Amino acid sequence: MFLPCTSSPYIHNCRRNTSNIMLLVVLATIPGIIIQSYFFGIGVLIQIFLAIFTALITEGMISCLRQKTFFSSLIDNSALLTAVLLAISIPSIAPWWLIVIGTIFAIIIAKQIYGGLGHNLFNPAMIGYVVLLISFPIQMTNWLPSNSELNIINMNAIDSLNMIFNTDTNTINKYSVDAISQATPLNYLKNKKIYSFSYKSELYGLAWYFINLAYLISGILLIIKKVIRWHIPLSILASLSICYSISWLFIPEKFNSPLVHLFSGATMLGAFFIATDPVTASITNYGRLIYGAFIGILVWIIRSFGGYPDGLAFAVLLANICVPLIDYYTQPRIYGYHKDRNE
Repeated sequence: MFLPCTSSPYIHNCRRNTSNIMLLVVLATIPGIIIQSYFFGIGVLIQIFLAIFTALITEGMISCLRQKTFFSSLIDNSALLTAVLLAISIPSIAPWWLIVIGTIFAIIIAKQIYGGLGHNLFNPAMIGYVVLLISFPIQMTNWLPSNSELNIINMNAIDSLNMIFNTDTNTINKYSVDAISQATPLNYLKNKKIYSFSYKSELYGLAWYFINLAYLISGILLIIKKVIRWHIPLSILASLSICYSISWLFIPEKFNSPLVHLFSGATMLGAFFIATDPVTASITNYGRLIYGAFIGILVWIIRSFGGYPDGLAFAVLLANICVPLIDYYTQPRIYGYHKDRNE
């Protein structure tokens, strides 16, 4: 019998690669996308289609400029994931050029200019989102109220297309100005317009709760399938809960229950799908816990004292800056290493 003699490391031969992992993460967003589309209309799907189309074309063109084939950099599905994450982060009725600009910026400036996948320092989707938020704040805050919250909204596919591609005045008048400029729950909390929370109230409804719940369930499935690790999501949610629990306990007139912030905005999407980016996140177990806790604390600071109601994108990017420092001080001890007493 022949016994092959090879040197370490020994890697289990499995079918899971970068392309499959990226695709699994994209597939995990589908339940949240379905619920988001139910509450905010088919415009969510239109934005995703525009983002994917722009991302694939941009990625392919960059590959051609580098004297590679058009599809050489598309097979890893990283551009697909970036497009989906960016598209579901912006308002469903945002003009078409908004998602195009954000996607191009995310692919070229935030990713390809560093050398492509594996070399980028910052999360590309969040770079694109922050650029849009700073450059076009009005368009980025025009959220529709959910279909369950206000009965005045029942926008069909034609109206959504008119809003996105033509900014149709008749469609705007049809659904009224207030409907087109609805604030999210975090906007109301930021402006101190309410001090108590109820998922059954007309103001909030169940939209953001169910959207975050869908991303929470999908994120847990990704952990079970070992697509992502549990350290970052757990530390983000734990640190955010602790900060808001303490704030709510001592200053209840200013801060709401932690449950409000865990199931509002992009909390679950950011914790399970954005912050866990394997390229820009910490690579050590202790580092992941520190990285996630840092994001949670930054989200609490920005939401409570900053100028933006959510702040998750800024928190992720600021944490990306600290990743090299975190990894440097959290490297595990090498097997067989003996620390000298004089060290």
